Amino acid sequence: QVQLVESGGGLVQSGGSLRLSCAASGRAHSNSAMGWFRQAPGKEREFVAAITSSGSNTRSADSVKGRFTISIDNDKNTLYLQMNSLKPAVTGVYYCAARGVGAQAIFSSPYDYAYWGQGIQVTVSS
Repeated sequence: QVQLVESGGGLVQSGGSLRLSCAASGRAHSNSAMGWFRQAPGKEREFVAAITSSGSNTRSADSVKGRFTISIDNDKNTLYLQMNSLKPAVTGVYYCAARGVGAQAIFSSPYDYAYWGQGIQVTVSS
């Protein structure tokens, strides 16, 4: 059974940091590009960052470049998102996603991702 489980969210003050984790099981992440997406209330799900399964290639949204870092630990089957200098504008539910077995290319559209976690809330207070 494919499972992606996020952790590490919560409430943080503006300027603070959080690290999200996504534990993967099953074959969802096998040779698969993975990504993080954010959805604020009343808005569409938007791309945050993505990474190839080897970790050799990454892409981030312009709004988070220099502040957010995506990484992957294949020994632990875990995807990470280190978020620094947090701002209230990044508040939302964060989702971990996998494109699917063998799908290595990085895309920023959520429609290109086949597997999703349940999401975790991140709230940045001003």
